[in-house]
Amino acid sequence: MAGNTFFKDVNKCFDRAATYLSIEKGLLSQIKACDSTYHVTFPLVRDDGSVEVIHGWRSAHSSHKSPTKGGIRYADNVNEDEVNALAALMTYKCAVVSIPFGGAKGGIRINGKNYSDGELERITRRFTFELIKRNFIGPGIDVPAPDYGTSSREMAWILDTYRSMVNTLDSEGCVTGKPIAQGGVSGRTEATGRGVYFGLREVCRVKKEMDRLGLTTGLAGKRVIVQGLGNVGYYAALFLQEDDAIITGVAEMHGGIYDEKGIDVKKLREYIVETGSIKGYPEGRFVEDSKSMLEWECDILIPAALEDQITTENAPKIKAKILGEAANGPVLEDADAILRKMDILVIPDIFINAGGVTVSYFEWIKNLSHIRFGRMDRRYEENAMSRLLQAIEGLTGARFSENDIARLGKGPEEWDLVDSGLEDTMVMAYERLRETRDQYKTDLRTAAYISAIEKVALSYQQLGIFP
Repeated sequence: MAGNTFFKDVNKCFDRAATYLSIEKGLLSQIKACDSTYHVTFPLVRDDGSVEVIHGWRSAHSSHKSPTKGGIRYADNVNEDEVNALAALMTYKCAVVSIPFGGAKGGIRINGKNYSDGELERITRRFTFELIKRNFIGPGIDVPAPDYGTSSREMAWILDTYRSMVNTLDSEGCVTGKPIAQGGVSGRTEATGRGVYFGLREVCRVKKEMDRLGLTTGLAGKRVIVQGLGNVGYYAALFLQEDDAIITGVAEMHGGIYDEKGIDVKKLREYIVETGSIKGYPEGRFVEDSKSMLEWECDILIPAALEDQITTENAPKIKAKILGEAANGPVLEDADAILRKMDILVIPDIFINAGGVTVSYFEWIKNLSHIRFGRMDRRYEENAMSRLLQAIEGLTGARFSENDIARLGKGPEEWDLVDSGLEDTMVMAYERLRETRDQYKTDLRTAAYISAIEKVALSYQQLGIFP
């Protein structure tokens, strides 16, 4: 988002929601403001011996809950306004899905593709060192996670650097999104996309909602266009496709693919990973101007790339019935007003893409408890189910095959429990959002901000800071 407008845009949504509430103005101002933002610069000696100055930011938006939580992105357009805006969105997102974190965000202004693995490691470790010096990272202080341009690899470097300097029993909890072998949790990689799927599934289950949009209930047969086939977009598309939605379009930075009969997203992703580009994909129709695909006919549009994708210029041309904001801030506030007038159902980012922070919360709990999910009870549940099946056989004379016993008696693995927790979080949060929307007779985005503001305000009041 150009200039210092992203944070202002987030605050416009906040201000619109605040008009529905009787909360003291000073408290509203405190909730909106970023508690602290740290801008760091440091030199990088590149592989060729040249020296480059690296800029990084970490913003803690709200400490009404501790620790604060939010990803670290590597992108060449990172700036303080963007980091502050994303930190604010994290505060509201955590509140909407009842995750006990304050919001934070970080970013380093680099294009990761222009640096070697060794250079990226040095950048990541130095940035972590700077955060440690300022007491800006720790299991009970501020906990980073992956974001655009980063992955479990960078999180492993952060953990290793932190542990080498602040080695405590709970060191693993200083960062989430780590590799499984280093304290990560099963399901974190696909969590945000999985959450998008659960959210859209719940939306499409509501008959009253679908009738209003002229759609049938359920995901089956719904035409979907996804912008961005990175981690979030890919898993959202994959899970939607597995539930019989039809992925008709995928828009990437350097082109798109359209096929009204449906795109095999797993096959397309493999092609992009192998070739580094969507160009040349042998199936479907190649689209040079991929951003124009946001305006094409579909039932569900999923912008899963970066912010500032739907503006006042292209908003009137959107033809989707449902828009799920898998990215943070993909719709400008003024464009959102246009979409509302067009009666397009916008599922806001601070709800629909909360799967990542939800599963990060589970990982953080795992790190602090020092035990993987399912270790204490999986065998017990399997043995209990085995006894139940034996009792059924004794009472009825039926005989279960070994395959039936293995299938019916299987205890939950860590992934099963994480996925169940994520599903419950998204289902319950959507039910509460619909109730709030109906109570205040507004749209889902405003309802989400109302819910978030109420919860954050209550936390401040319980701390005794405000009456």
